[in-house]
Amino acid sequence: MEPRYPQIRVRTRSRNPFALVAAIREELRRARVGDEEIRRFSRQALAGGEPGRIREVCRNWAVVDR
Repeated sequence: MEPRYPQIRVRTRSRNPFALVAAIREELRRARVGDEEIRRFSRQALAGGEPGRIREVCRNWAVVDR
């Protein structure tokens, strides 16, 4: 499945899933995505709390390079 924003590519050195969420939020802002959409992403990403679930949500929104 293609991510919601395939033009957004994110790579982090940290294994911390919260760093990945922050990086995607920053790239969404740079892409001029609306504030409500960014809040929607944040709510989804942080809802589960488990690192694997957070990464899964991130991959649904942007291209995540390893």
